[in-house]
Amino acid sequence: MVSANREMAVYCFDTLVAHYNSEQAPPPAFDEGQHPLFVTWKKVVNGGEPRLRGCIGTLEAHCIINGFRDYALTSALRDRRFPPIQAKELPYLQCTVSILTNYETARDYLDWEVGTHGMIIEFTDPDYNTRRSATYLPEVAAHEGWTKIEAIDSLIRKAGYNGTINESLRKRIRLTRYESTLFTMHFSEYVAYVKAARGAAPAINGTKVH
Repeated sequence: MVSANREMAVYCFDTLVAHYNSEQAPPPAFDEGQHPLFVTWKKVVNGGEPRLRGCIGTLEAHCIINGFRDYALTSALRDRRFPPIQAKELPYLQCTVSILTNYETARDYLDWEVGTHGMIIEFTDPDYNTRRSATYLPEVAAHEGWTKIEAIDSLIRKAGYNGTINESLRKRIRLTRYESTLFTMHFSEYVAYVKAARGAAPAINGTKVH
């Protein structure tokens, strides 16, 4: 099984830096494979709690080289919840790469463990008779300090449902649980990696960034 690793996070930073320089990213230092994956960008200011700046990925198996390249940019620039990340934010960024594994259909909406499982919920909106779905990665519920029901209710809202949430609605949810491996790298660690591996710090339009 392929696990998320440092080289995948480096490739996401490489891809974002190359975007700002209007050039191609260096080839990745990991092997091709087919896996569901996510790229999460957070911003750390003055040593505070990292704040989400973008998180997008695919729940379907995807070629991971193209996948990390595409979702590094999509999550940084086209997550509709946030303005696009600008080059000047690079020194404050941390990148988490996730590879998703062990998909299982849950018995009910409570058949998963906080801190272990991510979950995908699917349900029919009783007000509009439309299908809705949403996912949280395994680390989200634990990071937020949620109970299972709080996490499920938040996920129902994330799916776009604005009506009343009750036990009847929760029981109609089809839940798929999954696990993940992840690797997190701060921009300063990326700079150190690039200096050691390539002999020079990364630059944006000719100016070195630290």
